[in-house]
Parts: sequence; C-alpha cells; structure tokens
Amino acid sequence: MAVFKLKVLAEDPKQLGSFLLHNGFSKQEVVRAKAHHGMILVNHRRRYTNYYLKEGDEVIFVSGQETKNPWLKPSKESLPLVKEDQYYLVINKPAGVLSIPSRYEDDDAIVNRIIGKFQDSSSPIIKPHVITRLDRDTSGLMLVGKNAIAHARFSKMDKNRFIKKYHAIVHGNFSEHELSGLIDAPIGKIDDGVKRTVISTGQSAQTEYCVLQQVPGASLVELRLLTGRTHQIRVHMAHIGHILFGDELYGANDKFPRQALNCCYLAFEDPFDQQKRIFEIADPADMTSLWQKLVGN
Repeated sequence: MAVFKLKVLAEDPKQLGSFLLHNGFSKQEVVRAKAHHGMILVNHRRRYTNYYLKEGDEVIFVSGQETKNPWLKPSKESLPLVKEDQYYLVINKPAGVLSIPSRYEDDDAIVNRIIGKFQDSSSPIIKPHVITRLDRDTSGLMLVGKNAIAHARFSKMDKNRFIKKYHAIVHGNFSEHELSGLIDAPIGKIDDGVKRTVISTGQSAQTEYCVLQQVPGASLVELRLLTGRTHQIRVHMAHIGHILFGDELYGANDKFPRQALNCCYLAFEDPFDQQKRIFEIADPADMTSLWQKLVGN
C-alpha cells in the first residue's frame, strides 16, 4: 500500500471523486482503495467520493493492495539504484538488460530485478510500473513507479516538464552549420518487424541534437527527446546520415556490440511535491572506451 497526501487548492475540483481523478488517481485505483483495504480521508475522516471539499482541506489517499502478477519472477541480479523515493525509483540500466520481461525472456528484466531486490523488505514492490522505458541495448537512466498510482501521476505530467537527454556516438562528421538542430520527421513501422523508419504516414517525432565533439569519421552527440517514439534517436540519426556505432539494425558495420546510446540526464517536476528533480550519470565504460579509441585514431 502507498499513502498520498494532497492539499485542496482554489483551482481544484471540489467534489472528492473529481478531485482524485484530476490529481492522477484512476477510477480503478479509487475503487481498489475502497474495496481492498485502502482508505480515502478528508481531514482524517473517511469520506465518500461525492463529498464536497473546501480549499485547504487535506486529502489522504491510502491505496488498496495491487494484485500480484504471478508471472513476474524475482531476479537477484544487481539493480544499480540511483535514487529510491517513496513513490518511484531511478535506475541506471546496464546495456543488454530488458526493461520489462518479454514472452521469450521473462526472468531478468529490470522489473524482475526490482521485485527481487525489494521482495524481502518491509515495503515490498509487488508490481513495478515502468515510466521511461529503454531498449535492451541502450544504457542509462530509467524511471520506475513503485505502484500504479505513481505511474498515473507521472503520465499526467506536462511532457515539456520532463526532460531526457542522451549521449550517442555516431558515424560521420557534421558540417559547421549542422552542429546543432532539430530533427522533425515522423516515424512509423516498415512492416511487422521491430524496425522503424521516417515515413510520411508515421507518428510525429522531434529530436534536438548538439554535437559535443568530433574526430575524423565519428561524432559524440547529445540528444534530447521531445517525443517518445520507438527507436526514435536511432531512426532520426540514421535518417540524417549518422548511424549510431553498433546499431546493426539501422546499418552499422563496426563491430561495437550494441548501439552506442546512453540516457545520461533525466529531469522532471516531482508530481508529489512539485520540486524539480535532476539526475545525471557518466557514460558507461564501453562507450567511454570506444570514444577514447576513436580519439586516439
């Protein structure tokens, strides 16, 4: 169970049920709180969802127990935690690890590792909810909600207040007038496979980029996602002629064992206390070593 405290502001809906929906609690969560050992309190007294609130009231929402997914297996493999909060986790995902289990590999994704790490704690995480998902071979910062309510609150955030930046090592060099820019090109599927492409019928996709450093034949680039399409950075970089090192799916042939892409920066306004949170990490050893070799050449 999780406990959430909220103050009623002047602009908030005043009926309790509408207030909860406005603040990111789903109808399912409200029902679960009433039926599965949770509580909804106003100024420390139980109230029904048709109760009318006043500005300044304190609403305490005690979530009901989430149903355990019997198919989620705990893993005891290492979980590189950057931050543990009451409501969410920030994790430095290694390359080669899935974010969530697949039908073919169901025992060692990040979700499995979270369950394994917290299953014996005083506050076990029964069902982690991935908020920012990374491809298997992309490393870096991931945000995971400890419960469905945390996931819902983050999902309602203004996307402009949620900043993700990546470092990528790409083939080729940029001309002087191309050292920074915005790639605005829709992305869609080619067929039933996993590969994506820039296509007029695709979903809108925007990526900002800035070249940090160049050596003959290679560039270190910082990128910010303005949208969240599958393979967005990989597709956009290939589209402008700068395939990521190691990205065989999009045409690389350089023997680096995975796409050279790391989520190095994550910033957002915490939906529970409205404070700005900023997380930064260094690029992993494999990318650092690759760049040093390229610089040496």
